[in-house]
Amino acid sequence: MKRIISIFVSLIILGIIYWKIDFSRLLQVLQNSNGWWMAISLSMVIPLTLLTAWRLQQLMPTGTRLGFGEANRLILAASVLNMVLPSKMGDIAKAFFMKERGHINGSLSLSLVVFEKACDLLSLLLWCVFGLIFYSQQNWLFWLMTASVSLGLLFGVLLLASQQFAQIFFDIGKFVLPKLRLKLEKLQFSWGQMHNYFWCDRTHLLLIVTTSIFIWFLHLLQIWLFILAINAWTPFLANLALSPLAILAGLLPLTFAGVGTRDAALIVFYQPYFNAPTAAALGLLCTSRYIIPAIAGIPFLGQYLTILQTIRNKK
Repeated sequence: MKRIISIFVSLIILGIIYWKIDFSRLLQVLQNSNGWWMAISLSMVIPLTLLTAWRLQQLMPTGTRLGFGEANRLILAASVLNMVLPSKMGDIAKAFFMKERGHINGSLSLSLVVFEKACDLLSLLLWCVFGLIFYSQQNWLFWLMTASVSLGLLFGVLLLASQQFAQIFFDIGKFVLPKLRLKLEKLQFSWGQMHNYFWCDRTHLLLIVTTSIFIWFLHLLQIWLFILAINAWTPFLANLALSPLAILAGLLPLTFAGVGTRDAALIVFYQPYFNAPTAAALGLLCTSRYIIPAIAGIPFLGQYLTILQTIRNKK
């Protein structure tokens, strides 16, 4: 039911956007796009997927083996689930696949995926703060967002760096949200396990963190190349500030795969640089960043579901 509501909300927001901007002008922007830049920007999905799969390999504990091909299949299968589950929960399902396939035990698999997603979010916030510092169109709203994102980044770093801070956070969460106590206790255990695992080897930790920061640089570069593809222009530093804000808006569990909220955010934030039809075209291209890996992952998701069913039948 929640998924139906989110699809409905996405359709309403898109309907309002396309009604306001004149849909024919959006089509004209796409028809006049630069073919070379479009091909280059869309094809960046490939190195991004490969690099993310390599990082997943590096996350695995010593003595366990996850092949590069298997890592890619897991990433693509999770991309399918991210299209239909809220707030990137498909990545949590990836931990289940890793457990059932016998790569690592259940609690550690969840710990690895939680750490992976934490690195992704903090890398996105880091680039956003960096871009906002140099953003020339600052007003009270952007100063407020700069402060909010900076606090979010600081809070996330403290959660990763300080086990005591994380314990206090989870204890407060269990007190404020007693209905979620069991889930928070499970996450608290996984978080502590993750902290002990990664901080025991700081060289390994540095490799994962720097790789995550580079991956998100490539994500934001891809969005900037989308802008070039539709014959528009935004300074690259401004894009580092604005595109993460739009991505964060799309993570809100209100719409289907962020469609609608992300598009509206792009129109609002990029208003100083190009018109609404161009921003709406950028929104469609940003949605393709999720659709292309999801389409590529459909065969692999079917394989995993079949394998898991076979494993469960044997049990």
